[in-house]
Amino acid sequence: MNTVNVLIVDDSAVVRQVLTEQLDGINGIKVMGSARDPIFARKLMEKQWPDVIVLDIEMPRMDGITFLRQLMKERPTPVIICSTLTEKGAEVTMQAMSAGAVDIIAKPKVGLKQFLEESRMLLGDAIKAASHARMERVAAGGRASALAAPTRKLSADAVLAEPLHKPLAATTERVVAIGTSTGGTQALEYVLTRLPRTAPGIVVVQHMPGQFTAAFAARLDQLSEIEVREARDGDRVIPGLALIAPGTDHLLLRRSGAQYRVEVKNGPLVSRHRPSVDVLFRSTAQSAGPNAVGIIMTGMGDDGARGMLEMHEAGALTVAQDELTCIVYGMPKEAVKLGGVDAVVGLPRIPGIVIQAPTRLAYMRAAGG
Repeated sequence: MNTVNVLIVDDSAVVRQVLTEQLDGINGIKVMGSARDPIFARKLMEKQWPDVIVLDIEMPRMDGITFLRQLMKERPTPVIICSTLTEKGAEVTMQAMSAGAVDIIAKPKVGLKQFLEESRMLLGDAIKAASHARMERVAAGGRASALAAPTRKLSADAVLAEPLHKPLAATTERVVAIGTSTGGTQALEYVLTRLPRTAPGIVVVQHMPGQFTAAFAARLDQLSEIEVREARDGDRVIPGLALIAPGTDHLLLRRSGAQYRVEVKNGPLVSRHRPSVDVLFRSTAQSAGPNAVGIIMTGMGDDGARGMLEMHEAGALTVAQDELTCIVYGMPKEAVKLGGVDAVVGLPRIPGIVIQAPTRLAYMRAAGG
């Protein structure tokens, strides 16, 4: 395994020290240096260019956003933003994701040293994932997975019982469920900003800390013709609306008569995530069956693969983003390996699939399958 060389750029001596100590002990990661601001970082980078940069936002002499934008123009490099959990920080972090950051580490104002020590392995996973990012595909955004203490890997059973596989009748009302992680903010922006107000109702899980999902949804809402907002418990899923799971809770689709609603539910990490794509997809399989379209896009890991198989078995059309257009071809790859994907398509084709929301049979006939 190749060693990932990491540069830490943060004006906090505590952050630099603790991150260096924690990351240097992880197999496959080496901290090549640390700097208190981008000016000092530049001097280190003249000697050796890092594979991944962990970057603070508010620093003396030059802020992280300015430095990030310079990097993306000069030599696109995977950057993980290390941002404090504040409302202001959330807005600025959205700018960083738009500028090309591929991940977020949400650091608390208090208990910082303990947080970084407890999150050691997840920080390492984030860095390794970032090192695989296809930077030629990074135009805006990336993954931001909520950090928590390591836990054993649970399935969707921990939140929602397995589906009974009772076939649901096909209706004209469609719902689209989307799951994504690393690189997903870019991919979601591409898809949602190309949808008309007549697009079917959409439910989304994007791995992201809870303090950032509202700001992320608000930003997409400003850019899109459809309405985009963070989901609230009991919200109806209606045409022209995309509901994004809060970064602190699972998002489930429920059916009440002819209507679809969402349930926002706390619970354990599933596939090491909360919200989990597996949970959303399983609930969609149960509640919508053949009336749903499931789409899994760029992301590290395998969250959503089993849920997509359940959607496939329930009669839904299931679609995976292809390797060529993914920033990280992890989640779609695992879904394909499980055999739950009907079609593998490039990102440019996904908005059209969302707009049409065809049944599986209609899609396969149109594709000549």
